[in-house]
Amino acid sequence: MSGQRIVHRLVLGREHQQATPLLTVPFEVPAGATSLEVRLVHDRKAATIDLGLEGPAGWRGWSGGARESFVIQPGDATPGYLPGAPEPGRWDVQLGLYRMPERPLPVSVEIHLPSRSPLPPELLARPHRSRLRASARGLPAAPGLVWLAGDFHSHSTHSDGEQSLDELAGLAAGHGLDFLAVTEHNTVSHLPHLAGVGARHGISLLPGQEVTTPQGHANAFGEIPWVDFRREPSHWRTDVARQGGLLSINHPLVEDTSWGHLLDPLPPALELWHVSWFLHRTDTAPWALMAQWPQQTVLLGGSDYHHPRHGYLPGTPTTWVAAEENSPRAILEAARAGRTALTMLPTQDAPALVRREDELIALDADGTVLKDLEGRSQLLHGRRVVIPATGHGPYRLETPAGELLAISP
Repeated sequence: MSGQRIVHRLVLGREHQQATPLLTVPFEVPAGATSLEVRLVHDRKAATIDLGLEGPAGWRGWSGGARESFVIQPGDATPGYLPGAPEPGRWDVQLGLYRMPERPLPVSVEIHLPSRSPLPPELLARPHRSRLRASARGLPAAPGLVWLAGDFHSHSTHSDGEQSLDELAGLAAGHGLDFLAVTEHNTVSHLPHLAGVGARHGISLLPGQEVTTPQGHANAFGEIPWVDFRREPSHWRTDVARQGGLLSINHPLVEDTSWGHLLDPLPPALELWHVSWFLHRTDTAPWALMAQWPQQTVLLGGSDYHHPRHGYLPGTPTTWVAAEENSPRAILEAARAGRTALTMLPTQDAPALVRREDELIALDADGTVLKDLEGRSQLLHGRRVVIPATGHGPYRLETPAGELLAISP
């Protein structure tokens, strides 16, 4: 077929954002199309517009505000989008009007059939196998279980991260992690690659997706279909549970991405320790939140890693799970059962607090303070201290100055 260029010229501003936060721009794909390319042109300094695509067969991907264009071909696609020849019929470019100026600005959406640009190359990182994984620390666990160290929140070039899946896996393995959840925004294009990438680097990559809206974000973990972020959160909770996944509310108290949805009952898991808490480790707001949260909530942590300019690595903070084996299935089952603990880092000497049945065991925590949710506290002495878990969790280790060190249910 001959080349076709479709252009939609729009003028959008804050008024349109208030009326329609997610704007649909339709176009038709004729029979015989071999590929397509979408380009979004606007003043990126004046506005932030998210970009996504839906076809007749369903959702094809999302890159948020990280990309200005993408390509879909039969055997490959820009990271964040599903490959495959474009089926004929109506397609919809999805524009998320995230940050818009009061004065409307010109926005154009160009569709090219077939695509005219090459796919961006993904850099392949050298496989990195750390000499010592954090699990070698041997944190005390119930019979048949082992504590594995990981991170439940990260991004690659399949959404708004700046490093390939291989680079991301290499960083996590090099930091000593046993597993890493890859949680791309509103897309599942990364899921088919995780097993192979993880095998190359000797790390379990846990499938996830970050369901992303202006009112809050949630991570859906597991080998489950795409979760429609355009529907109500009650649908996410029901759909993820029906598919055998685990839903967690992300960074509920973080600046402009705090959780603002009304949802009752709440999802089973919560990203209680987000990396941003490292900036304010004496903050008491998370404990005020937990006082209103169900006591059986699964506690997770996440670095929300996107690029090396962060100045930290995946595993900041570290989520430990007491699992039967190091596999995505076993890790997800351990998390679902609430067998988690959180530390600042995966290092061998980081203060840790783990639960083993009805006991709390504090390690490398001499001189720290153990607190429960009711405010009771105890100064700890010794490198290994065993305390009956008779208070109201979650429990935490702090420095005498009140800086957070570790968390246990």
